[in-house]
Amino acid sequence: MKHSKRTSIFMSLMGLLAMSLSAQDTIMPLWPNEIPNQKASNEKEKVETDRFDWITNVQQPTIEVYLPAKRSANGQAVVIFPGGGYYGLAYDWEGIDMAKALNSQGVAGIVVKYRLPISKSIVEGKEVVPLQDAQRAIRLVKSKAAEWNISEGKIGIMGFSAGGHLASTLGTHYDDNVYEKQDAADDLSARPDFMALIYPVISMDNATTHSGSKGALLGENPSDDLANRFSANKNVTKNTPPTFLLHAQDDDAVPVENSILMFSALKKEGIPVTMHIYPKGGHGFSLALQDGRLKNWMTLLYSWLENLE
Repeated sequence: MKHSKRTSIFMSLMGLLAMSLSAQDTIMPLWPNEIPNQKASNEKEKVETDRFDWITNVQQPTIEVYLPAKRSANGQAVVIFPGGGYYGLAYDWEGIDMAKALNSQGVAGIVVKYRLPISKSIVEGKEVVPLQDAQRAIRLVKSKAAEWNISEGKIGIMGFSAGGHLASTLGTHYDDNVYEKQDAADDLSARPDFMALIYPVISMDNATTHSGSKGALLGENPSDDLANRFSANKNVTKNTPPTFLLHAQDDDAVPVENSILMFSALKKEGIPVTMHIYPKGGHGFSLALQDGRLKNWMTLLYSWLENLE
């Protein structure tokens, strides 16, 4: 009996170990050859750990892949863009933590460490650099779908704050030709099948934008054409993916009007859109585990993902 009990405990421990080993499958560089719009410089990538991992000066963009156990996987995958005002990345707070939470629901989570437009290594056209990495990331995930037990037609994106701006830019500019083909993955469409935008920067209009994100991406005095190009609400079409929007009314960093503008633009084009606005929550709350009301927002997201057509 004792032997049987020890065996049972051992098998349980081995199962937990296997789950932990499979949780993070791989970290892959986005670009197999030259990184577009980038030159060699003395700039070094930096990771600061305080309340969360804060990454700046990204030099080698990557995807970090978290897969659920095969028997619980539902075939969905979410490519995640952490926020940080285009100055840095709240990498675990709005990236790895989200991937692990999605895994618990059978959804693959892929975190993108994307380049930042303020980097000294960027040579020109800094405003397209995050979009280059975003397009490449979703194409790379699609190219690995069979290997990673992901279903075609179930690969979406998720972004927080400035990462929400990048996600919405990808969702409205997935067809833009912003880099030269490097391998077969680049033959695949960069269109996401759905997108979840969490307290996102959407508009580049001065009245509603987050000035830090706008300045970092477009410079201090961008032309109207450039600002309009990177205002997702002004670029929605009938092919924009179904969208989930979440914001807090008291967000004093990124005004809630950003989500409202996006909702209106999507509705106008007949795109299925769900929006949840909480009265309180502020900005940058991630999973909001310490907020009795707001912490339930992930349940709303899971339900939305389950009912996507």
